[in-house]
Formats: sequence, structure tokens, C-alpha cells
Amino acid sequence: MKARKVIGTICIGITAITSLLYCGNGNAQNKEENRPNILFILSDDHTSQAWGIYGGILSGYVQNGNIKRLANEGVVLNNAFCTNSICTPSRASILTGQYSHVNDVYTLSEPLPQGHPNIARTFSENGYRTAIIGKWHLVARPEGFDYFNVLPGQGRYWNPILKTEEDWVDGYDSSRGTVYEGFSTDVITDLTIQHLKERNTDAPFLMFCNFKATHEPFDYPERYKSLYDGMEIPEPPSLLDFGASTTGRTFKGQVLENLALRWAKATESPEEFWTSYPGLPYPLENLDSVPLRKKIYQKLVKDFMRSGAAIDDNIGRLLDFLETEGLAENTIVIYTADQGYFLGEHGFFDKRLIYEESLRMPFVIRYPKEIEPGKRIDDIILNIDFAALLADFAGIPIPDYIQGESFRANLSGRTPENWRKQMYYRYWLHHPDRPAHFGLRDQRYKLAFFYGRGLDKKGTSKVNTDPAWEFYDLEKDPQELYNAIHDSRYKTIIQDMKKRLLEERGKYNDRDEDAPIVGQLLSKDTDIGN
Repeated sequence: MKARKVIGTICIGITAITSLLYCGNGNAQNKEENRPNILFILSDDHTSQAWGIYGGILSGYVQNGNIKRLANEGVVLNNAFCTNSICTPSRASILTGQYSHVNDVYTLSEPLPQGHPNIARTFSENGYRTAIIGKWHLVARPEGFDYFNVLPGQGRYWNPILKTEEDWVDGYDSSRGTVYEGFSTDVITDLTIQHLKERNTDAPFLMFCNFKATHEPFDYPERYKSLYDGMEIPEPPSLLDFGASTTGRTFKGQVLENLALRWAKATESPEEFWTSYPGLPYPLENLDSVPLRKKIYQKLVKDFMRSGAAIDDNIGRLLDFLETEGLAENTIVIYTADQGYFLGEHGFFDKRLIYEESLRMPFVIRYPKEIEPGKRIDDIILNIDFAALLADFAGIPIPDYIQGESFRANLSGRTPENWRKQMYYRYWLHHPDRPAHFGLRDQRYKLAFFYGRGLDKKGTSKVNTDPAWEFYDLEKDPQELYNAIHDSRYKTIIQDMKKRLLEERGKYNDRDEDAPIVGQLLSKDTDIGN
């Protein structure tokens, strides 16, 4: 690691000097023009189940013509995962290539530390024009970007307010900024295209276009108001998972009935509730538990897909713009989401958990100059790898601060022999219904330790939960309906995975040295230490 740091620093310096020389040399200028532009499109919670290109019960219902277009012209990752499934930390990991315990963004309340390295700053220092428009959600002023125009916090779906350098105040204050008429997904695309049209063309661009959609309250433009009216959407097999009695899971989770309570509060006190939902009131009175859950699911999934349809529209607008401007051939286009989301699986909504629907990140990339179209990659890719990939494509030596690895070779079908066969995950925002946990997922099995402590992180509950283990055989039980932690058939496998889990924690230096209680809980619950 130290060697990479020294070499990387020297190479970055050389790259920066070379970038300056491009301005005065015609041949060098041509080389500069050949460096790829990068359009990184990031949505919020747009889970893989609702993309339609990963199969599943919704694949025949979602509006995804432009996602399919990207997939057909590029490469789809089948096994991309986030390292902390919640908005703010995942965005920090994408930008820094680091786990939460390294970039200090654990929950929803921490900014990136001032001056902390990120890939936008690295690109800017190496001759790229960098910009971000849309959802930022990292509390403090965006650093490393030559230009930003971002939502305060979550922002709003209609007539959004966005803030630039001139309007900036740390936090999620929306009293300053500019109001833009329209639906946020459309507005953010408008602003992205406008910025690209007006950009300085003497250098390639790194452009982040970050949508608010499909985050709760799952709103959508008027053009999709009637989409799915009168239709019955298929239900996930685990919709009627009501807890330990059916699956052996060890916690309650964020159940759909909680979403119904939010709808009720927003209906009763719209001025006082934190958001407004489309399609209210939505009557749910006098229903038993099963029909109640089924009816809640129908509204959630329809609203979610309507919101996603607007994303698909705007992906198409961005792709068309690149074509019209003659930029498509030399522009890398990535579309992904900050994490997955439960759409009724296990009776849940929201994310946070190491379960598949929450853990998975949908991801598609197109680069006509290099990437052969129409392929799918099964390798395990993490959000900490994205920054390394971008640097690699841009000809920038991968900075030492990045914990991930470039998967450029993987995209061309040349997966390195030593590529990871497992991934480490950790969720910090502890609540008794969704306890803090970490775990290991390999190509078949998943092991999670719910240690159930807030560790004084911002926004965490002070109510502890009993430590618990969960284990799933994803080949035999892909929907994670059977917690097999006490199944004697897996005893040897589980013990081996516990050891590998500790190795992964050591590999990424997540040792909880300032929270010895975690190691104590591990030691109590198993014959391994921390």
C-alpha cells in the first residue's frame, strides 16, 4: 500500500504536468481530446428488481426502454454490491472508494471530512472539468467539483430548490437557492444538459447527474399518473414473511405496515408531516393482516415504478444529447443506484440490511471505444471499486486513498485470477428493528452478525439488541427465507465463514479498536475473537 502511495503521488504529479503541456502542443491536445468524458448517472434507491433487465416479477411491468438501450450497448454487472446500504454512506463510498470507517460517513448525518480526498478532486487536479447536479446528501459543501448545483438534503420532487456555491450553507437548509419549475427528475436532466452544452470544451468532463427519484415518497410526473391503473402487480414470494416464525430471522425490520402509518399521518396532518405522498388518501380500514399487506404493496410498487419510469425517460434524453452533440463515442456512461431497496420482499420497504434486495446495486456501463456491447459480468464488484475504475479509464494512476480496485479488465472479460470471491458489508445506523451488523457474502453463502449497538454514531438508537447470527445458502434459498445458522449441515461452512469474516475485517482495517464491545460480543457468541 505504501508503495502504491509513493508511485501514485509521483504519477499523479506527472499526469498533472502533462495535462498542462497539452495546452501548448497540438499533438498533445489531440491526446487530451481522446481522454474519455464520463457521465455518471446516479439514482436513489432504484433497486434492481425495478430495472427490468435483471428478470424477476416486475420485469414485464417496468418502463425501461432506455435502461435496456444502455444494457444492449454496454455491460451489465450482475453482482454489484454496496458496502453500507444507506444513501449518505453509499454516496461517500462511491466518491472516495472507501468504507465508512475510513471516510467517516457512517449514518445519515456526517459530512465527508473537510479536505478528504475524493475522485472528483483527483479528476479536477488531472485536467478534467468536474460537476455534480442533483442529489448530494452529504451535509457539507461539495468539495472537489469545479461546479455544483445540488438539492438541499433530500430535496423535493416538485419545483425543486437547488443550491450552488453562491447559495451554499452547510446542512439541509432550503431557504436559500433557486427554485426550478417542474418535476425534479426532468429538472435535474435539464440542468445537466444545459451545463454540458455550456461547458468549457478544452478538457474532458466528469459529470455526476444525481436523481432524487426513486426515494420515498416515490412521486412521479403527471404523465405517469394513470400508469398501472386497474392492474394487479405480481407479489414477491416473501411478501407474507411476518417474522421469526416463518423464516427464523432475528429482527422485525421496516415492515410495510409502517409505510401505511406514514400515509395515514400525511393524510391527517399534511402540513405537519415530513413529506407528501401521491395518491392519498389511500383507504386501508377494516382489513386483516394479509389483505392489508397485499394492498399496501400494490400502492408502493406502482408508485415506485411510476417514479422509475421518469428516470428511464431522462436517461434517454441524456443519451440522445450525447448522440446529437457527437459525444457518444468517447463518453463513458454509467447508470447505477446508491443501493437496493425492498419492494415488499420479507414484508419490508426501505433498505439498510445485508439481505439481497437491499445489498445489490444495479449497474450498467457503456463505452463504445472499448467495451463490447451486450455482455454481463458475474464478478463481485463493490461501490468502493467505482472510483478506481473511473481513474483507470481516465489514465490517472489509481490513488492510494482508494480501498477498491479497478474492474476495467473484468468488463472486457479478462477477470484477474486474484479477483475477490467474497465481499464485506457493514451497516452502522443501529435501531432495534434493524440492528447494526456486519457480514460476509461469497458466491453462494451469506453470514451476518447483528451486534446490535449504536456505538455512539449519529442518529443511532441507545436501545441495544441481543447479538445474533444469520446464515443463508443463496443457491438453495435465494430469497433468504430460511436462517440456517443452527442447521448442522452447514456447521463447517459457517465456522469457515466466521474466520473469513474476521480476515475481511482485518483486510479493510475495520477492527473496532475504539469500540471493544464489538470484539467482546464476537468472542462471547463464537469461538473466534475479533
